[in-house]
Amino acid sequence: MIKTALALSTLLLISGCAQNSNTAAPGSPHAGTSTEQSEPHHQITDQWVGRWIGVEGLFLDISKNEPAGPGHYLFEMQYGLDADQIGTFEGQATAEGIRFNREDGQHLLRAGDGEATGMKWLLEKEDCLVVKTGEGYCRD
Repeated sequence: MIKTALALSTLLLISGCAQNSNTAAPGSPHAGTSTEQSEPHHQITDQWVGRWIGVEGLFLDISKNEPAGPGHYLFEMQYGLDADQIGTFEGQATAEGIRFNREDGQHLLRAGDGEATGMKWLLEKEDCLVVKTGEGYCRD
C-alpha cells in the first residue's frame, strides 16, 4: 500500500511539472501581447524624442509619456499656419512609426528624408519625420 501511495505521489509530481508553464492567469499579460511586440518599436521611436523643425515656424516636440508606459509619446506641435493648428497629442509606437490622432484625423509619423516630406525647403535634409506629403519636420 505504501509503495502504491509513493508511486501515485511521484506521478502527480511529475505530471505537475510537465504542465505548460506558459499558462497565464486571467487578466495577466500573455506571451506575444502588443506590449512585448511593441518593445522593439519604441526602442526605435525613443530616438525621435526632442525638437524637430518644419518650415515657416512649424515644429514638433516629442516627449515620452511616462505615465502611459513604454512606446507612448506626447507631441506638442504647430502643424499649420493657422492659429488653431497647434496642440498636444498622444501617440503610440507601431512597427511603422508613431500613430496619433488630431483634429484632422488619424496620422502616422514615420522616418524619412527631406525628399519624403515633399517640401522643396527640406529636400537636402536627411533626418526627418513625415506625417504626410507636405508635412514634415527635420533635424540638422
